[in-house]
Amino acid sequence: MSRTLMLIAIFALFSLPVSAQTVDEILAHYLKTIGGIDKIQAVQTLRRSGKYVGGGGFEAVITQENKRGNSVREEFSLQGMTAINAYNGKTAWKIEPWNGKKDPEALGEEEMRSILQDSDFDGPLINYKQKGYKIEFVGMDKFEGTDTFKLKVTKPNGDVYIYYLDTDYYVPIKIDTKRMVRGAEREYETALGDYKEVAGWYLPYSLETNVKGSQDKSKIVYEKIEANVPIDDKRFETPVMTATQERPADMDASKKLPKKPAQEPPSEKKPPVKPESN
Repeated sequence: MSRTLMLIAIFALFSLPVSAQTVDEILAHYLKTIGGIDKIQAVQTLRRSGKYVGGGGFEAVITQENKRGNSVREEFSLQGMTAINAYNGKTAWKIEPWNGKKDPEALGEEEMRSILQDSDFDGPLINYKQKGYKIEFVGMDKFEGTDTFKLKVTKPNGDVYIYYLDTDYYVPIKIDTKRMVRGAEREYETALGDYKEVAGWYLPYSLETNVKGSQDKSKIVYEKIEANVPIDDKRFETPVMTATQERPADMDASKKLPKKPAQEPPSEKKPPVKPESN
């Protein structure tokens, strides 16, 4: 072997730990960092509660409940009224009370894509092959000065996510989302941070989202995440309205409230906290 070829081979060998790790090697590091598969699968329900801070600084109280089996319920409370988006693994529905409406309605296409994303209990990076997802390593990048691995996740419905995992902790600190809605491409960016341990599983407590290219950002800051709390399956099922149920009067048009925002796998981004080794 010539000296030049030998130097190339040595350089390639020492480059392997960072740039040439396989998808499964990166995901194995990620899984170990966040707690391991046994601790994650021991969690059957999650209840997240906190606040949403939207454009203009208005705040709302939010709650998200997840249960294995792809059930999710999201509540958005503002000025004494609560909007609900929910999915029980088969049927999705919403209630938007801003104009005095009380009956459940079907979700729109983009809302449906969003709630399907939120219903993935473990997230797309865990057991991705069983879910029918495709994950590719698409290179290295930086996010706010942090070196990252980029993993491209493609779902069967065509939605694409780019996960930026920092090279020290192997946890996502940013997610780019791209989906087609009624023939138009929608792109979002989400920064994740403030990872904390919940029943042995490290989860982000802060998410900041914006439409790609826009400086108008919204934040979700979870104040509490509880694991294995009792959650009745009925909370995810479409309510049955009866003719005798009282309906509130319509609100004055000048007092209309904003619709509940789509929650994108979104406080200020904080660096992830490395779990202490046992």
